[in-house]
Amino acid sequence: MSTINTTNLPVDVIPRDLRKLEGQTDNIYEALAVISKRANQLSVAQKEEITSKMSEYMANNDNLEEVFENREQIELSTKYEKMPKSTIIATEEFTQGKIYFRNPVTNPLKED
Repeated sequence: MSTINTTNLPVDVIPRDLRKLEGQTDNIYEALAVISKRANQLSVAQKEEITSKMSEYMANNDNLEEVFENREQIELSTKYEKMPKSTIIATEEFTQGKIYFRNPVTNPLKED
């Protein structure tokens, strides 16, 4: 599954033509299910990525009085806040035909 360039994507939600979304599946609900599953995959991957990067800045103690702000940590958080949301990325991938999907009811795997 190829990824798309997220630098040109809008950060805010934009209106979409539902007829164009359902074009690949002939069913708007199936199209939205594919998009939502891909968005979930993206958000889980993004969460793992930011958690691993933020773990470098985690303090080993549990004392809240000693918590301090780290400039790199703030910059990292700001970077992820400015990124397009996973639903926007997934919708763009879907409209560009970059998501592989199949419906197991209408297109089951064939066994030899």
